[in-house]
Amino acid sequence: MALEEKREKRPPVTPMMIEEEAALRNGSRGLPPGPWAEAAGPRPRTTERHIAVHKRLVLGFAVSILALLAVTMIAVLLSVRFEECGAAADGPPRSSGNGSLSGAARQPPGAGQPPGRPEEKARGGEAAEEEEEEEEEEWQRRQELPPWARPRLPRHLRPLHYNLMLSAFMENFTFSGEVNMQLEVHNTSRYIVLHAHRMHIEAVRVAEDKLAGGVRVARTFFYPQTQVFVVVLNRSLEVQRSYNLKIIYNALIENELLGFFRSSYVLHGERR
Repeated sequence: MALEEKREKRPPVTPMMIEEEAALRNGSRGLPPGPWAEAAGPRPRTTERHIAVHKRLVLGFAVSILALLAVTMIAVLLSVRFEECGAAADGPPRSSGNGSLSGAARQPPGAGQPPGRPEEKARGGEAAEEEEEEEEEEWQRRQELPPWARPRLPRHLRPLHYNLMLSAFMENFTFSGEVNMQLEVHNTSRYIVLHAHRMHIEAVRVAEDKLAGGVRVARTFFYPQTQVFVVVLNRSLEVQRSYNLKIIYNALIENELLGFFRSSYVLHGERR
């Protein structure tokens, strides 16, 4: 009888109580089902797969940054090396030719001479051009080509002996030269025409029989059309006399089959 009374005292089970119990079991903190319960529910954590993808993205970005820095450094080094090679190959300024020497020979044309005014130099160049034009007009009046415009060298001079000295500089592929020529005069003339191309002439001297007084050189010029170098003297050379011509020059050791050129070969994997 007492047990029956106790059972009758329990409150009746309502639908609300059932919903609350189910919510507690599902982890919704006892809230009834609805939008508030969904918002307050536990959110899913980041999975290991997402973490691995994030690590790969970060690693790929770091590798791309390192590759970009390496390419930039290589490009800078190559540009600096290219500028150094270009500076070594160009050499000093040259007149109608090329050349770059070490030491005193690397000085630009006119080094060691008293400096003149730019106006005087410009006037001197203009005067030389006017003289050359007048001489060409004189040869045209004679209906003849000037000796430097002919396909062959003139025969008024005959070389008897050559004494040639060369110094090669392999660090920048240049060379300097000095040639002494003994000339015999067959026909009087005040022009000496020689084959020369892509060279820088430093000095020209003409003397009689190596011991007598020198013959003054009025001017010199290149004539690229026939690849010759012309020495114009103040007076004509006398027939049946012997003269000594000395020329000091420098030029590049060419990388093509022209003049004093260079070549290379490979031996045991080493380029020489």
